[in-house]
Amino acid sequence: MSFISFLEENMLSCTFKKNFDVDCMGCGMQRSIIHLLKGEFIDAFLLYPAIYTLISMFLFLGIHLKFNFKHGGKILTYLFILNTIIILINFLIKLNH
Repeated sequence: MSFISFLEENMLSCTFKKNFDVDCMGCGMQRSIIHLLKGEFIDAFLLYPAIYTLISMFLFLGIHLKFNFKHGGKILTYLFILNTIIILINFLIKLNH
């Protein structure tokens, strides 16, 4: 069994969606990561539009923690705000469908 197959067969269920019958703000992220691992980059974006900006933010965070950039905190703040906006817009779009 491959790692991707393992992930596909053991995805976590969404308690929010189970209880309220509405996608939460994180719904689609697990499937998006699986698509990324398969090399299906467009499908990953379509499932969870914030996937690439989240990856960028966490990569930058790791690099910033190692090298302590002068304006790293400010850049991380902007990346956090950008991710929040993308996630909220995606949630509102899903909510209205």
